[in-house]
Amino acid sequence: MNLVVENVADATSISEIERGLAALPGVVRARLNYTTHRLTVAWSEEASAGAVVERLSALGYRAHPFAPRAVDEEAERARWLLRCLGVAGFAAMNVMLLSVSVWAGNVSDITPETRDLFHWLSALIALPAAAYAGQPFFLSALAALRRHTLNMDVPISLGVLLALGMSVVETALHAEHAYFDSALMLLFFLLCGRYFDHAARRKARAEAANVAALRGEFALRLDPAGGTIRVPVQALAAGDLILVPAGERIGADGVVAAGASSVSEPVVTGETLPRLVEAGAPVHAGGLNGTGALTVRVTAGGADTLLDDVQRLLDAALTGRSTYVRLADRIAAAYAPVVHLTALLSAAGWLMLGASLHDAAMIAVAVLIITCPCALALAVPAVQVVATGALFRAGLLVRAPDVLERLAGIDTVVFDKTGTLTLPEPAVRLAPGADAALLPLALRLALSSRHPLASVLARDAADGPFPDVTESPGAGISAEVDGVPARLGSLAFCGLALPSGLPATASLIGVRHGARGLVIGIDQVLRADAVEVIAALRARGLNLVILSGDRPEAVAPIAAALGIADARAGLQPGDKIAALAAMKAQGRRVLMVGDGLNDAPSLAAADVSLSPVDAAALTKAQADAEFLGSGLAPVLAAVDGARRAMRRVRENLGLALAYNLVAVPLAIGGYVTPLVAALAMSGSSILVTLNALRMANPKSAKPKSAHPEPTRPAHTGEKPPEGTR
Repeated sequence: MNLVVENVADATSISEIERGLAALPGVVRARLNYTTHRLTVAWSEEASAGAVVERLSALGYRAHPFAPRAVDEEAERARWLLRCLGVAGFAAMNVMLLSVSVWAGNVSDITPETRDLFHWLSALIALPAAAYAGQPFFLSALAALRRHTLNMDVPISLGVLLALGMSVVETALHAEHAYFDSALMLLFFLLCGRYFDHAARRKARAEAANVAALRGEFALRLDPAGGTIRVPVQALAAGDLILVPAGERIGADGVVAAGASSVSEPVVTGETLPRLVEAGAPVHAGGLNGTGALTVRVTAGGADTLLDDVQRLLDAALTGRSTYVRLADRIAAAYAPVVHLTALLSAAGWLMLGASLHDAAMIAVAVLIITCPCALALAVPAVQVVATGALFRAGLLVRAPDVLERLAGIDTVVFDKTGTLTLPEPAVRLAPGADAALLPLALRLALSSRHPLASVLARDAADGPFPDVTESPGAGISAEVDGVPARLGSLAFCGLALPSGLPATASLIGVRHGARGLVIGIDQVLRADAVEVIAALRARGLNLVILSGDRPEAVAPIAAALGIADARAGLQPGDKIAALAAMKAQGRRVLMVGDGLNDAPSLAAADVSLSPVDAAALTKAQADAEFLGSGLAPVLAAVDGARRAMRRVRENLGLALAYNLVAVPLAIGGYVTPLVAALAMSGSSILVTLNALRMANPKSAKPKSAHPEPTRPAHTGEKPPEGTR
């Protein structure tokens, strides 16, 4: 199940929750994503959902099932953080006005009584303001201490409370200095970092998660009497009939039973332009119905739609953790005790060197604040979520986060041919000068044939089959059309000669109507942007290979058109695996792109694998990611996006480590005040988050040019452009 876990303060919660749930009998897997606060738990019959929630409660965390509506609670938390930020800022400005007067008076003629008055006024403003504005840190730290653990908010809370407590003591002792302004400014800067971090994570979730919300919450189900019943989309089941008015979203996967309209399905197909649908056309949950009402027969409802599969893929990608994330988690988990020990040793060291208790305490406060590893905890998850969202917008559904790491390291791309480099469905080709007016006749005749080539033609038929059709087994079919004999079948059956101008790889079928004849070629067609994508991949220094089970004479023209020299044909699944093993033995890191059932073993054997979203179910199950649409542009976007993501990860880890290498010695040396420490710590978190957000708009998600997808011929008797279907 998927849960949203509240009050996850920092990355140390990850190991605490995962270890706590793993100790439950029957729990197979528990993964918490810090960025989205999403917890995925899998268990056997020995455990239960109730036991999981009870253990989370015992650990001090609140959880509830994930639903699109539950994300609204994150908006309320954002408003709460903003209120705390406003209180801290308003109070800090007023206390700063009093502090400026004290600073100026300390070098002129302020009396001790006036200074004490200003300090007590500052305390009157600062203490209640800090009690309210510090809640995000104080509550989190208190919960951690109750669990006998430490998180990042413990040193922050200690720093703030020490600064306030020392200021009260200093004021009571009529000292010249108090630090109410520093404590409030510290909270202000910390809350700035916390608020912007929260806002960035909400933005990332809005891009990559909650895809299921596009389906809507209700649908109009038709009852046997012809009326409609408004039901939740989760209640729809296969076989139900639903009415989708114009302008509404489709609530389930299905087939149009009646009506015609335009449907936009960018989340499912990757295409931004709407497509025309009529009776018999498939539609998917989340599609937006445009111009007319549709009656749809549900084929997959509830949580089994393609849109739910997209949601699950995104959740899996965001929930799992890569090598970089695991490394950052381990470092962050060990940080809290190290921070406290460092602060304690710093104070003890300065006391031994003769510093006053006041100065030693202020140095300890600065160390507690500046060493908080918030930037390190954000360094990788921020990039991971933003990169996954960017690739999703480019048409790629990532299954696991380590896909980005593996993709970034590839040097060889292996393609299957049929359905991968070419479109899954064959296209109709006509020879130059052919009598294209006979094509609609051939399409209608094909409706009465069971031959595979005829089924390709039949899908484009505009009218129904002819009556009284006679089939000659192994040859073709014949009928009388408008009083004239008509035939569809082999060239010999139709009495036609082999024409010139058709590809040698095309399968041929003939149609004759009286004295007129037409030879139709049915052949695989390259995906619209295949040439540009292959050229772009080659320009990035990648080795390109075709491994196909098709005939050599069918593979060679495709390889020549794409400029791929290493093209191997007639391969069985075992042969493909052997070829991949040989490449890996040479030290190559291989990306495999395929769609057929015979490609599933190869996809599993490659270092990383992609498949089209319309591939066979077994094939998609073996792939590390799926791409939408009819083009190959998502493959290029995957390579470019992964390389950019790993650069951002290394940059963020470098920034976080460089910050600590510079800031910690300065704090220990007494060169950093608590106020400067707060500014530096918050600034480092904001810096790594902003660096990750540079991934939001990929620069090379698509090749520079692309041809339009082949269109189906209009049945007007006019000759369609060669190469269309």
